[in-house]
Amino acid sequence: MGTGTGSRLRALADYDVLALSALIWFLAKFLRYAFPPLFPTFRDAFGVSNATLGLAFAAMMAVYAAMQFPSGALADRVGARAVIVAGASVAGAGALVLAVPLEAPWALPGIVAGMLLVGLGTGVHKTVAVRLLAREYPARTGRALGVLDTLGAVSGVAAPSALVLVSGALLAGALATVRAPGRAAARAVAADWRTLFLAGAVAAGVLAALFARRVPATTAPGDRPGDAAGGGVGRYLALFRDPAFAAFVAVTVCFSFAYNGAVAFLPSYLVAAGGLPEATASVLYSGLFVVSLVQLATGDLSDRVGRLPVIGATLALGTLGLVLLLTVSGVVAAGAAVVVFGLGCHGFRPVRGAYLSAVIPESSAGGGLGVVRTLLMGAGALSPAVVGWVADAVGFRAAFALLAAAMVAAVAGTGVVAVADG
Repeated sequence: MGTGTGSRLRALADYDVLALSALIWFLAKFLRYAFPPLFPTFRDAFGVSNATLGLAFAAMMAVYAAMQFPSGALADRVGARAVIVAGASVAGAGALVLAVPLEAPWALPGIVAGMLLVGLGTGVHKTVAVRLLAREYPARTGRALGVLDTLGAVSGVAAPSALVLVSGALLAGALATVRAPGRAAARAVAADWRTLFLAGAVAAGVLAALFARRVPATTAPGDRPGDAAGGGVGRYLALFRDPAFAAFVAVTVCFSFAYNGAVAFLPSYLVAAGGLPEATASVLYSGLFVVSLVQLATGDLSDRVGRLPVIGATLALGTLGLVLLLTVSGVVAAGAAVVVFGLGCHGFRPVRGAYLSAVIPESSAGGGLGVVRTLLMGAGALSPAVVGWVADAVGFRAAFALLAAAMVAAVAGTGVVAVADG
């Protein structure tokens, strides 16, 4: 009995790196997903416009995107543990800034400062964590990344729910705006939403301390300070000389363009082109994230049957979902199309990370992933603007047809990768 218990504890200890990496990623996305539901509260309590709030959120995401390559390159030199611990600590500091109530005129600048720190701290995690997990679990990389991405996706549901549960935050904010406009309203809602960020700050500190304590400085061969060779940015750009690598990056850029454009405007599309009520469109939209649990299955499957077959199948499934959205009508058919699209897109994500981890040389793993993720997020940031412009010009069906074409290109590109891979 004692021996069996000890064996189980040792087996659980083998997953320390995965558990802590995934929990930090959950917290990182939780903090970011908490802001959009709070925008109506911020707007009413502090008297700011939607444009101002949108600019603040864009600035946070710009800082997040800008950290992808530097964090990966830094991890190549000083090790993954140091970068992840520093990122969690900075994100926790940002959450703590958001938890501190400030009087006008410093209230809004304080919120923006906290948002920027959250973007800075969370921006270093994913690139470095993917590299770390691939080294720690070489035979189970797909499964490990499936867990990581699934917890990140679940945070998109958890953050809005937490805001409702913490002292009835959203309802209290709305009532406070009516009963105590201006500064009084700001004080009335502060006890609700600031509590959430205070909890986030404490969680970030605890996770950073646990990561520093439980994850060794060297968890696998090659994850040591100074392992990265010289050469600067050029050695990362040299990765694109490999036709298979360049083709796969093109595949992921096409996917990111299609997925982010669809996610940004799917409810609007279902209302405008599908003729569905807004409430129904919102319910179907949530289904897109509920099916993210498929990442656990596709990640594990890629470890068993190979990455490229699973990549091709999931991209084809996502493409089918978008094509169905262009042709179907009615709640049931539209819901089925959304589920098919979600299964394909979420299923692709952990396998993408596993494939990149396998093809990027060990000495350039962090910076190489950082370059790729910068390109992905650039395409993802551009996509909503393009979709919005096309929708205004010729309609939502044309805009989503463009996204479907991008997914078709991704599927075709997978064939090119297979050929180039030999």
